[in-house]
Amino acid sequence: MADTRKIGDLDVHPLSLGGNVFGWTADRDHSFEILDAYAAAGGDFVDTADSYMASAPGNVGGESETIIGDWMAERRNRDDIVVATKVGRHPGRRGLAPANIRAAADDSLRRLRTDRIDLYYTHFDDPSVPVEDIMGTLDELVRAGKVREIAVSNIDLDRLEASLEFSEREGTARYVAIQPHYNLVSRDTYEGPRRDLAERYGLACVPYYGLASGFLTGKYRPGAEVDSPRAGRAGEYLKTERGRRVLAALDLVAEEQGAPVATVALAWLAAQPTVAAPIASARTLEQLQPILQALRTTLTEAQLAALTDASA
Repeated sequence: MADTRKIGDLDVHPLSLGGNVFGWTADRDHSFEILDAYAAAGGDFVDTADSYMASAPGNVGGESETIIGDWMAERRNRDDIVVATKVGRHPGRRGLAPANIRAAADDSLRRLRTDRIDLYYTHFDDPSVPVEDIMGTLDELVRAGKVREIAVSNIDLDRLEASLEFSEREGTARYVAIQPHYNLVSRDTYEGPRRDLAERYGLACVPYYGLASGFLTGKYRPGAEVDSPRAGRAGEYLKTERGRRVLAALDLVAEEQGAPVATVALAWLAAQPTVAAPIASARTLEQLQPILQALRTTLTEAQLAALTDASA
């Protein structure tokens, strides 16, 4: 992978550290350890959301942002970190009505202990709000200096295209990145019309679920018991022919590379058209190592083709 990738005017590390485990399966101390190790390896692109991790018992949402904000404040490294967060799913700030976006952005800034969000995503679209209202409000945040670049995650194609057309027509801030569900066992969630649109408008792809909730780490095998809150979701892939084919192909390439299965899965994803920086999370330092190793792994054309064919 290249040393950095371009997302709008942002220069980012080519592997983004997911913050969805912070305040959930990784407590504050373990989250600091993971963030420290990622930064020590040259990482600077941290992804979170205002809703992380509201679903965990005892949480209210925003716990991940708070941990990241505390870490940056303690390490005094805010200017070295590119922070991406999202709006629209916090239990107390649902939707994309203009007043809600403004209030949610201020909430995120407070939790992150910063004066600006580097990359601000609409987490899930809100069809009840006209795209011109959403884009106009995001443009306000950019002009106010609270947000540097804007991006989009989950949205229907017609609404995405309408948003991009509005920005071009009105000269407002425009989306520079898209964060889709995309990995070796979920390709149709991005490839096709969605990727075509991203290419046409020059959107950088920052895919989530890069390791398919852990399935693409290779730890899910027939008869294996995995201690993970995501075990149910990840284990479902074993029941599909595609999942078993992909796992077999990953095993072969991993052996050829002398690398962990997770490393190979992320290296394939990073090599796909439009992808700037896959997102991967780790709740332990042990889980972080194969993620970081993907940065030093270049797959051959034959290996890329074998994985692509197996996942078709």
